[in-house]
Amino acid sequence: MRLIKMIKDRTLPLNCTFIESDWRILAAHWYPIAQSLAVGAEPIKAMLLDEPLVIYRIGDELIVARDVCPHRGVPLSMGKSDGQGVICPYHGLRFGNGGRCNKVPASPNTAIPTRMQLYTYPTVERYGLIWTCLDPQDDVVDIPNMPHWDEPEFQQIICPTIDIQAFAGRQLEGFLDVAHFGFVHTDTFGDPNNTEITPYRPVETAKGFEAHYRSTVGNYPIGVDGKAPEGFNWLRHFEVHLPFTATLTVHFPEDGRLVIMNAASPVSAKVTRMFAPIARNFDKELSVKDVYAFNLRVFEEDRLIVESQKPERLPLDPTLEVHIPADMSSIAYRRGLRSQGLSQFFLS
Repeated sequence: MRLIKMIKDRTLPLNCTFIESDWRILAAHWYPIAQSLAVGAEPIKAMLLDEPLVIYRIGDELIVARDVCPHRGVPLSMGKSDGQGVICPYHGLRFGNGGRCNKVPASPNTAIPTRMQLYTYPTVERYGLIWTCLDPQDDVVDIPNMPHWDEPEFQQIICPTIDIQAFAGRQLEGFLDVAHFGFVHTDTFGDPNNTEITPYRPVETAKGFEAHYRSTVGNYPIGVDGKAPEGFNWLRHFEVHLPFTATLTVHFPEDGRLVIMNAASPVSAKVTRMFAPIARNFDKELSVKDVYAFNLRVFEEDRLIVESQKPERLPLDPTLEVHIPADMSSIAYRRGLRSQGLSQFFLS
């Protein structure tokens, strides 16, 4: 696919919650904004980095555009589809393929101005999600890898999204944290009697870093009679794709694998929409709704903590908080964000 080059001096979104330098760095990355199955011909509203977006389909084409009619500024997400495009609710202008206007009811016999088109963004559908980038720097589609997703023996599960009133960096750092299981997740899978963290060391990669963490803390839901032999050594393999996406591959007994992607999509600097596609090669006969429910319980436990943290955004200066040996992934994550040129401290 050919990406549309964005204008370098474009203005920031109205009421932008990021400082300008951070917004421009973050806008060059790809993020999920909706589940593929949720988007049809009717317009869907989304928000990314404070930029209001409208998403719709016309035939086989997927459109992601700035959610504003170029005529008089009404959100297209307030409109509806007639099968040939999205109709603005104010004057009935219709926008179809490529976001171009193809109908002006007030002037049906007059040529439509060439500038009467939506400001569109590149799109890719992967892992059951719609991804976009507000300011692509080249033709490379840099979407994080999800292990095992395309392998036929793995079941693909796309969990409902979760909205968190917190900064995406805080949420992702919590996903990487291995020391909180026995304190935060005591109603789901954590063991309050097994909280010691064995040493581990993150390793830098081209897109971020990875960490292999081994422990005897299981991953079966509390109350479920799992198949792990006594003393089984669980391996959790984290792979971080900066700035806000990570995958966790949990190695179960009998070569079972559970892969969870944590894609923290920054709605704003204060709100995160969390997307979590899952792949597994065991228990595929069990109810997907049970997976949804358990995943929601786990992330709700995390949400209560993340929304309470101060400062609201992530301190990137390593001297601003005190660290313990179990924080190796957190330290590597903050170092990775600093290396991208993001500010030393995300102000509250």
